[in-house]
Amino acid sequence: MASCSSFYFVPLLLLLMLLLASPPVTAALASSESSGNATAGTLRPGKELLKHKRIRALLTKLNKPALKTIQSPDGDIIDCVPSHLQPAFDHPKLRGQKILDPPERPKNCNFTLGSRGSGSSRVGEVVVQAWHATGEACPEGTVPIRRTTEKDLLRASSLRRYGRKPVRRGVRRDSTSSGHEHAVGYVNSEHYYGAKASVNVWSPRIGGPSEFSLSQIWVISGSFGNDLNTIEAGWQVSPELYGDSNPRFFTYWTTDAYQETGCYNHNCRGFLQTTNKIAVGAAITPESVYNGRQFDITLMLWKDPKHGHWWLELGPGLVVGYWPSYLFTHLARHANMVQFGGEVVNTRPSGSHTATQMGSGHFPREGFDRAAYFRNLQVVDWDNNLIPAANLKLLADHPGCYDIQGGSNSYWGSYFYYGGPGRNVKCP
Repeated sequence: MASCSSFYFVPLLLLLMLLLASPPVTAALASSESSGNATAGTLRPGKELLKHKRIRALLTKLNKPALKTIQSPDGDIIDCVPSHLQPAFDHPKLRGQKILDPPERPKNCNFTLGSRGSGSSRVGEVVVQAWHATGEACPEGTVPIRRTTEKDLLRASSLRRYGRKPVRRGVRRDSTSSGHEHAVGYVNSEHYYGAKASVNVWSPRIGGPSEFSLSQIWVISGSFGNDLNTIEAGWQVSPELYGDSNPRFFTYWTTDAYQETGCYNHNCRGFLQTTNKIAVGAAITPESVYNGRQFDITLMLWKDPKHGHWWLELGPGLVVGYWPSYLFTHLARHANMVQFGGEVVNTRPSGSHTATQMGSGHFPREGFDRAAYFRNLQVVDWDNNLIPAANLKLLADHPGCYDIQGGSNSYWGSYFYYGGPGRNVKCP
């Protein structure tokens, strides 16, 4: 009988000791909940390791071996990459192909109206980037590409969608329901084969970490559903993408309304660069000054009549590169709309409208020296003629936040002022 009692007593004693040594289940759960992401991160080192591996893989994919590296004063690293190694050549249709020479430019493309009559000395044209201040250049046969860093990827809200615009459901011309707000001039009464305009460069304030402000030309085809094709180029301020508040020269494209195709700059296999003088995604300098000297860039997009590729020119005759025609569906033929103007992302921080600025951050009624502008608005017709943009329509999604006012004269042709401060008494 004694042996039987001892048999049960020992395990019960051990169980009691274990219970006293272990924290209550409810306390353990509370501790886990209160520690939040820190505990989750501590308990899941495999997840962090996987993220690190994905970052390293993406950096290897985006950053190609360089013949020369230039350290820009603004902190950018510019890699001089052999032309045939740039990301666009990862596309199977480009492997083994050579880079095309620029095609015939549109007729009359060298004709430019005066900057502003008696005020023309107050306008300068910018084809300068911050990395040019080093005095170094990329060798012939290479293209300058801004290096993507680990910090760039860590800032991104999604590694899978790095270098892409947020998915926009139910895209419309004015995109009023997507958090994207615009002040644009547009034409949509013909078939278009290109566009050209000059836009002054500013450094607008950005109000939220995932917001941006840009000024660009859109060349558009397809419906405003899932088959939307666009080619875009201009200047942009995006702290999330670039890590600072500098205005940067950028490109973008999509064939499915920003869902799975396309990207900024060289962040996917798409845009094929031909020049060794400009780095897409690098900072533009100098900037326009309120009540002071204005600096603008001239952009031209046009479709090669022979091969059908879409080419990009910056400034007076500097051909940057092209988007191969096979990237597109509708734009493989022509565009049915061209837009010029500004766009911001409004995430409504703290429940109110964002304070992200568009253009100079000032309303168009303030005019020259103060407001942002587009001037000499032109389009390319079916016969590769550069002609004035006729029947221009103006649209501001939220005129109390960002507005637009247009006109025409003998110095600037068709033009408009646009932009605004974002949140103010008329834009709560």
